Amino acid sequence: MSTREQKALDVSGLPTVVFGPKALLWWGTLGFVVIEGFTLVIAAASYLYLRQNEFSWPPGRTPNPSLLVPTISVAVLLAAMYPMYRADRAAKAFDRAGVIRWLLAGVALSGVAVVLRWWDLLALNVRWDTHAYGSAAWMVVVMHATLIVLDFFECMVLAVMFIT
Repeated sequence: MSTREQKALDVSGLPTVVFGPKALLWWGTLGFVVIEGFTLVIAAASYLYLRQNEFSWPPGRTPNPSLLVPTISVAVLLAAMYPMYRADRAAKAFDRAGVIRWLLAGVALSGVAVVLRWWDLLALNVRWDTHAYGSAAWMVVVMHATLIVLDFFECMVLAVMFIT
């Protein structure tokens, strides 16, 4: 029997932590963003398609949506970007306590956004089963709500991982 020499690649000089496009998780997140972005585009296209096939849109006697709760919801979602930005900066500085603190702030704001999304549905002032307008409006809001709920759980899982 002959002994074969195996070649080995020395990876001891590679970094143990990477950020941005060098990280596999970054590419997974980018893929998720593309998929969910197309889902929202399809929902919006469905809404516009249904709209062009109706004489009046929204159908007669349908009240306009209330704008107060959705405006507050948008403000909360925009505010939730800041803690996540700070968590990103803390992670790049290898500041574990800072990551935990800012992730928990992100979880809190995401939780508020999830609760507000329920009120956003009620602010549409139409039931989903009333007509095509109601179904399309609810579809767009619910599909975006899935993204908010997933973000809430993602932040929560990351916070638990850093805490433990």
